[in-house]
Amino acid sequence: MNPDHPAEDEAPSTDAPWPIDPQSGRGDDVFVFSLFIAGMSPRSGRAVDNMTKLCDRYLAGRCELQVIDIYQQPELAQEEQLVALPTLIKKLPLPLRRFIGDLSDTDRILVRLDIRRRP
Repeated sequence: MNPDHPAEDEAPSTDAPWPIDPQSGRGDDVFVFSLFIAGMSPRSGRAVDNMTKLCDRYLAGRCELQVIDIYQQPELAQEEQLVALPTLIKKLPLPLRRFIGDLSDTDRILVRLDIRRRP
């Protein structure tokens, strides 16, 4: 196989973000997230760490992350009608998506955010 011309059916690297189509402008999307946590419990801490790493690695310069502690701002949790914590809400780009848990399944999160293709 010629390294300059990979096979058509070769799977993309699992570490690479979703290939960007220059005509669609997809690479310019800014992702806006709200991460709701309950204090600094171990699970909340993992969610903050995991989301921060995800933003840094896959969305560098294109990610706005707001961390909201429901103990400090309970009205925001009520507005969003949260049923479990931690909860991540992707507000932009649309469609809106919600993720519950510590966000440790990076591959699943990246696929659901349309950053990476399904393997």
